[in-house]
Amino acid sequence: MSLAEASEARKARLLALRKRKAGETTNGNETNDTIIKNRNFDPETRTLKKHTRLEDTIMDDTVEKNVKGLAETIIAEDEQRRAQELDVFNIAPKRPNWDLKREMEKKLSKLERRTQEAIHTLIRQRLAAQKGDSDDIVGAMKAQEEAQKASEPLSDDDD
Repeated sequence: MSLAEASEARKARLLALRKRKAGETTNGNETNDTIIKNRNFDPETRTLKKHTRLEDTIMDDTVEKNVKGLAETIIAEDEQRRAQELDVFNIAPKRPNWDLKREMEKKLSKLERRTQEAIHTLIRQRLAAQKGDSDDIVGAMKAQEEAQKASEPLSDDDD
């Protein structure tokens, strides 16, 4: 195919395309009959057509069909949950002393630290006694006795 033949074929195709856009036929009969497709317009009543469900294609798997009874089941479950929440036994807290435990936690943490320190000193004393360091034990015992005397309240009989 030569260049001249290719250009003539292209010109013929372009001319046919222009005629088709203008509404003319390409088979030699030149008519100006344009075909109007009335998809959404009703020419008799001169109004827009309304689509009906019968004209639409029927689809088997749609979102509406998948969630058809979902709203009713959610409402029923919510009503059951609300009925359970209104039960008298559910109103009371499961642990009635939770606030007391919360308040005492700070004080207990201090006591826990002191308890651990006391345990460590007792262990050190026992280890020292096993090694034979009697001076350390005697000093610890004296310090313990002094601490006990200081913590005991003075009575009238001791004067």
